[in-house]
Amino acid sequence: MDSRQRPYRSVLYIPGSKDRALDKARTLPVDAIIFDLEDAVSADEKVNARETLKAALAAGGYGERVKIVRINGLDTEWGRADAEVVREMDADVVLLPKVNSAADVDALAAITGDLPIWAMMETPRGMLNAAEIAAHPLMAGFVMGTNDLAKELQTRFRPDRLPLMTSLGLCLLAAKAEGLIVVDGVYNAFKDAEGLAAECAQGRDMGFDGKTLIHPAQVDVTNAAFAPSEIEIDLARRQIAAFEEVEAQGQGVAVVDGKIVENLHVVTAREILAKAEAITALQAG
Repeated sequence: MDSRQRPYRSVLYIPGSKDRALDKARTLPVDAIIFDLEDAVSADEKVNARETLKAALAAGGYGERVKIVRINGLDTEWGRADAEVVREMDADVVLLPKVNSAADVDALAAITGDLPIWAMMETPRGMLNAAEIAAHPLMAGFVMGTNDLAKELQTRFRPDRLPLMTSLGLCLLAAKAEGLIVVDGVYNAFKDAEGLAAECAQGRDMGFDGKTLIHPAQVDVTNAAFAPSEIEIDLARRQIAAFEEVEAQGQGVAVVDGKIVENLHVVTAREILAKAEAITALQAG
């Protein structure tokens, strides 16, 4: 499935050390799971977490959900061993935290081989080097680490996230230039559905493919926010039909709802319909 069509609306963090959480994740309607060996696992559980997660992934049951494993940084005492074990796991992607440069990606690739890599984008240096990180041949996706980034930037919290806009924009530009998946950071107030919906709407408007989540209670809001709406689907169908009609007459511009429709709009319309169909297929599976 093309990455521009494959849904990544909801990307849920799950601790790799918790059997119960690993089992529950098999039933949740998320598009992808980040099995975490880093922040969600205490230091005294990190070694055991590798084998716990490896066994869970080997047992299967995660269906079409994309299986992403976040390792500890290679500059920690656990990182290299994490990467070596992930190479043998039934994982789709390895996620590297605090990526600062393409050299960090090279260091991981030297261990994990051809396994696709995603980068946690959460440091000032990572923001400045976003383009070179995105261009790495094994780089497949960006995850915004907005909590760590806000700490590094010493910003204040604002609902509009204005202090983070430059960083979010740099990563979006780099990811889109290279055709990567790019998912927004977490919303910490997991009981605040209204606030989550507002931040999801902002992220979707900016161009993010989805959002990382810290709690299953956030899944439904996020899935709805990053899926094409019925209005968008209806408009996409009418744009395609109108353009095909004028194209058959040798023209290159149609009009729908008083607005011009050119080929570029039709490309977007087809992507919307393809994503809607992909979501339906995932739900049926």
